Amino acid sequence: MQAATDKRASYADWLLVATPGVIWGASFLFIAEGLRAIAPNGVSFIRIAIGFATLSFFPAARKRIDKSAWPGIFALGVLWFAFPLSMFPFAEQRVSSALTGMLNATTPIFVTIVAAAIARRVPSGRILLGLLTGIGGSVLIALPSFNEGKSSAFGIALIVVACISYGFALNVARPLQVRYGALPVIWRALGCAVLLTAPLGIVEIPRAHWSLVPVLSLLALGAFGTSIANVILTVAAGRVGAIQASGATFLMPPVALLLGVLLRHEHVALLSIVGGAVCLAGAWMIRPRPKLETVLAKTVVPAAS
Repeated sequence: MQAATDKRASYADWLLVATPGVIWGASFLFIAEGLRAIAPNGVSFIRIAIGFATLSFFPAARKRIDKSAWPGIFALGVLWFAFPLSMFPFAEQRVSSALTGMLNATTPIFVTIVAAAIARRVPSGRILLGLLTGIGGSVLIALPSFNEGKSSAFGIALIVVACISYGFALNVARPLQVRYGALPVIWRALGCAVLLTAPLGIVEIPRAHWSLVPVLSLLALGAFGTSIANVILTVAAGRVGAIQASGATFLMPPVALLLGVLLRHEHVALLSIVGGAVCLAGAWMIRPRPKLETVLAKTVVPAAS
């Protein structure tokens, strides 16, 4: 009986970890559908505003924090939400949702590079090998798009810049999340991002051409991709630990690829698919070692895509 109970608990834990990864992988499809109705700045503002409103319903998000934390939280509003989430819609006007999702596999690589730079410490041989592997994989992902012209190359550049922004944001977020928990930090950072994206986003709403699918896509993007996925991952981190929970990010590229090909009939070059697998291998190699689990037990590393 105990074995059966443990097995069910294990399945439940796996589902908690997998669900955010699936949601974030689908986010790139939702962005592409949202762009059918409204301009990129409108997509960014609406998803962030819906995410902030949704997270407001969770009491844990409204936990009080010290005033001294606000400069870091404002920085997160820029680096984690307002800036990168504004880059993806512009990028998806030039490259496919599948390719955008696959390139997000570079995020752990940039997180590690920024962390090493902040610490002024050369990474270990294992980490360096993982970084080189991930960088090589990202080049393979992007290479076919560079051959398609300047517009696609610019789209790739926007995605890479957004992932670099995530690299800085997650290093800023880590100490804040350890001290206050993930949801209070994310909720306040989203609030800052709402204010930052409102001037360019609100003006796009009256110009939009609404239909059912884009409306539902933006609702799902904001409520699930920007809010509920973070809540689920926070619960997962509490049950299995932050390192295991961060494995959700590894599901994003294959989910984005599958949905883009099946639902939007996007073409993805074989070289890009190989590059995605190589990039994931590099990200896996630079994952934290289990001995750090007690240090990172309260830390959540969501993708926020």
